Amino acid sequence: MEGLVTPIARRRRVQSKPASLPSTFSPYERFVVAMLAFLQFTIILDFMIMGPLGALLLRDLHITTAQFGFAVSVYAWSAGISGLLAAGFADKFDRKKLLLFFYCGFLAGTLLCGLAGSYGVLLFARIVTGVFGGVVGSIAMAIIADLFPLAVRGRVMGTVQTAFAASQVLGLPLALYLSNHWGWQAPFIMVFAVSTAVGVIIALKLKPIDAHLKVRSEHNPFQHLFKTLRQWRYLQTFAATMLLATGGYMLMPFGSTFAVNNLGIPLARLPMLFMTTGVVAFVAGPRLGRLADRVGKYRVFCASSALAATVVAIYCNLGVTPLGVVVLINSVLFVAITARMITAMALTSAVPDMQDRGAFMSVNSSLQQFSGGLASSVAGLIVVQRTDGHLVHYNLLGYVVAVAVGATVALMYPIHKAVMAKAAASAASPLTAATGPDLGMGETPGSTENGADGAMSADRP
Repeated sequence: MEGLVTPIARRRRVQSKPASLPSTFSPYERFVVAMLAFLQFTIILDFMIMGPLGALLLRDLHITTAQFGFAVSVYAWSAGISGLLAAGFADKFDRKKLLLFFYCGFLAGTLLCGLAGSYGVLLFARIVTGVFGGVVGSIAMAIIADLFPLAVRGRVMGTVQTAFAASQVLGLPLALYLSNHWGWQAPFIMVFAVSTAVGVIIALKLKPIDAHLKVRSEHNPFQHLFKTLRQWRYLQTFAATMLLATGGYMLMPFGSTFAVNNLGIPLARLPMLFMTTGVVAFVAGPRLGRLADRVGKYRVFCASSALAATVVAIYCNLGVTPLGVVVLINSVLFVAITARMITAMALTSAVPDMQDRGAFMSVNSSLQQFSGGLASSVAGLIVVQRTDGHLVHYNLLGYVVAVAVGATVALMYPIHKAVMAKAAASAASPLTAATGPDLGMGETPGSTENGADGAMSADRP
């Protein structure tokens, strides 16, 4: 009996102290984080290049702004439907195998985009890409929640989200260069080539991720999906994350067109704009993640939301503006957006139980895609392009996004409280004091979110 009690007492004594964040990850952990970042880079780049290519697509395919908005939104709609259909099965398979299956489908869709020669074929290709690519992100988030505790998840999310910045720094300028020289299909071929290399690395190096399969479930896939949809704490999270997608989907499709035709930025200078703002976000991402782990994820979310709403309202009302001013405003905006994404994803990743993570992430991603698809479609109807190329009513989109950003602050508050209550309840439980709560593989409970809500465990990969 003494031999059994002593280790438990030892763990309790260790956990009574403020948890300290580890200074380094293991080599395999660093590989997983880097791999997920590159994975996100390819998925994000495939989606984001539609915005900068907008001016070329409108011209070369002879389509309206409403048709272009639909071409952007159809990815989101197909991804949303696919995510819902896959949600019930998401926790029934090894996450590595599931990731590879959907990533291969994403590769096929991206290649088809690069071979498209008409608006109709492009629409079909975007549907295929959305069906598979839209699920990949949710699987990646489930992997992060499985392998990394909440206490360091801000850092992990901060590193993974540098994929957005990398797409700005490397992907978009290169995509614009390729499209200007070889047509709008060329960037999709580039994404296909890079993604193929990433897929091979995942297949060869990533270990099976199947700990969730050891948690016994009596439900079939459809029962599992309905069980996930019935839980109130999950529904609260779904509502918040749906609104999170509104801003990007409303502003992004017409971002390059607005910069060129309204702000007076030459098309040849767009790569410089994307690259500069991307570098700022790339440097800021990991630091914002560490800051969120240290001072509190919800606090950082609130501060960055206030900044984002203010900058969006100002930016969307600008007329012809010097390039330096546009770069400065965009840099501040991207830092705020990056901070919001990191903290929101870190908080929501702690909401589901281990056996529900795959289904939760799939449904959450699907609803975000539906919300984003609706936002893109509405944006395409609101914004009108005059014969001289000038966009009208773009400032109205800015006001809508600013209000949505403010609303997410209120919606994320109960999620923040629920995550903290879950950690506190786990810390108070004698059983979880010995084994750690189900907040992530190897997590241990802590008292608050400001760095003491978990600790790294030796049983992590």
